Formats: sequence, C-alpha cells, structure tokens
Amino acid sequence: MVKYINILALLLFPVFFQSQVLGKTETEDYKAAFEEKQSIELVSDYKGDIQIPIQILSIGFTPELYEFYPELKDNRVGLGVSNIVLSYLEGTNRFIFTEDKEEIKQRMIKQHIASEKGISQNEIKVKGNILLAKYFVYVEVYDYSVSEEEEISKDGVKVVQKTIIGMQVRFVDAQSGSIITGSGSGEAVTIKKSSFSDSLSDVKFNQSTIGISTKKSLETAASRVVSKMIKSGIFKE
Repeated sequence: MVKYINILALLLFPVFFQSQVLGKTETEDYKAAFEEKQSIELVSDYKGDIQIPIQILSIGFTPELYEFYPELKDNRVGLGVSNIVLSYLEGTNRFIFTEDKEEIKQRMIKQHIASEKGISQNEIKVKGNILLAKYFVYVEVYDYSVSEEEEISKDGVKVVQKTIIGMQVRFVDAQSGSIITGSGSGEAVTIKKSSFSDSLSDVKFNQSTIGISTKKSLETAASRVVSKMIKSGIFKE
C-alpha cells in the first residue's frame, strides 16, 4: 500500500511543481458606481415622438490636455471619440444631429444662394429655418492608466497589462449652459508570456487596447447620460 502511495506522489509532484506560482505582483482594481458598465441597448429601441437636436463637438482633447498628459498623445487616446459617441447616440433614435464643421455650413449657404439666383442646374428649397442644436455634446477624459501584473512560475513569466480609460460625455444646454454628464470606465487586457530564456521587452504594447477600452468607456458614458435625461423627464422612456 505504501509503495502505491509513493508512486502516486512521484507522478503528481511534477504537475504540482509545474503549476506552482513562485511570485506574483498585483494592482488593486477599483471602479466607482457612476462609471460601472452599462449597455447602450438599455436606452435604445426608443419609439417616442421627441427627438432632440444636438451637435457633437471635437473640443475635449485640447493641445493643453496633451501637453499635461503627453502619454495620451503618444498612445493616440482621443482619436475618433466624437465619431464613436455619434454612432452610439444615433442608435438610440432619440436625437437629430446637426453639423458642427463651419466649412460645411458655408457650403450650404453658398449652394442656397446659387439656387436662389437661378444659376444652378437644380433647385434647392430651404424648408423653414436652420435647425439649431438644443445641446452641444463633447467628450473629456478623466482617467488613463496602463498597469502590469506579473506572475512568475517554473515555466517562466506571465505579465498581464491592463489599459484603463475613463471618459465623460457632456451635454451642455445651448440656452442655459447647464450640463448633463455620463461617465464610463473601459478596460482591455494584453497578456504577455515568456520563458526565462526570452526577454519580455520584446513584447510590444498592444495599441488595440486603446481602441477597445475607448469604445467600452464611451458606450457606458453615452448610455448613462441618456439614462439621466430619461430620469429628469426630458424623454418619457
């Protein structure tokens, strides 16, 4: 009987030793209640009659911000955020979007003048007045970090690199200047593995984590700001 126990121990010992963690470094993970994940689907499928005109501005990521946090510019944080927010909000069917680019507005005016003078091949009729935005919308970043957790075992080293981005969508009332905000925190993980004979420095930072965490944070932020508008009675549902 003792002989069989010894044989079993010899068989299991390599498995135990192989999976044994020799050292580990961890970072505390915290997420506030106001930035917890919330799907945009929660505020979609809107069938009400009210659609609010808004204008999305690309003003949240200024040169001053990039100067204060150069790592944001280096890792291209902020690229395309206005387009992503527009896509999320458009899917809710609650808003009408007005153009923010001055060049487009000037082209509209010139085209209308040409139509009025009769010098254009086709006629463009302007229906009523130009639609003005009820809210101006822009995005700000309030958190950005890249952390690493290291685990050392018999087989080598595993490093889990976590990218976290916190973004806030801000609706500014065009008449009063009052704001409604929605915040969201998004994260993406890159796992690096190497044996002791390899160098972890050869594993490059995965730029795609920026895009993934940005989309996650903006989905939550857009959903939360619409939820606040529903709660305040701006939308009925």
